[in-house]
Amino acid sequence: MNVSFRFMTLQDLDRIVEIEQLSFTLPWSRSSFYQELINNRYARYIVMEHDGQIIGYCGMWLVMDEAHITNIAVLPEFRGKKLGEALMKQAMALAREEGAQTMTLEVRVSNTVAQSLYRKLGFLNGGIRKRYYSDNQEDALVMWVKL
Repeated sequence: MNVSFRFMTLQDLDRIVEIEQLSFTLPWSRSSFYQELINNRYARYIVMEHDGQIIGYCGMWLVMDEAHITNIAVLPEFRGKKLGEALMKQAMALAREEGAQTMTLEVRVSNTVAQSLYRKLGFLNGGIRKRYYSDNQEDALVMWVKL
C-alpha cells in the first residue's frame, strides 16, 4: 500500500481526534493535541496518508537524546497491513535525525499485538508501570530501543 508521511498541522486535528477516538478507551482531546502542536517545543507529530487521507499518526517528545512515544494509532480498517510498522519506522528515523539515541514507550500489558511489533523493531522490555491506565488500572509495559 502506498503511503506518505508529513508533519501534523492544526488543520489535521479533527481527523486525528477521530482516529484517536476509534483507537483508544482513553482518547486524547482535541485540546490536548492542540497544546502539543502549539506549546510543547519537545513534541513532534507525524501523520501517515493514503490517497490524500490521514490514516494514522504518531507523536513523540524529544528531550535531550531520548525520544518518548506519546501516542500512535492507525485507523481500524487499515490495521494488519504493516502500516503501524511503517509509521514506527518513520518515527524512529525522525528521532534519529533529531539526535535521539534511545526511544521509549508504554504499552498495555494486554496489548500483545503492539508488543510484538515493537519487539520486531528491536524494543526490549524495560519495566512495569503499575496501574498506569486510569480506565481499568491496567499495568503498562515500558519498552526501550537504542536508535
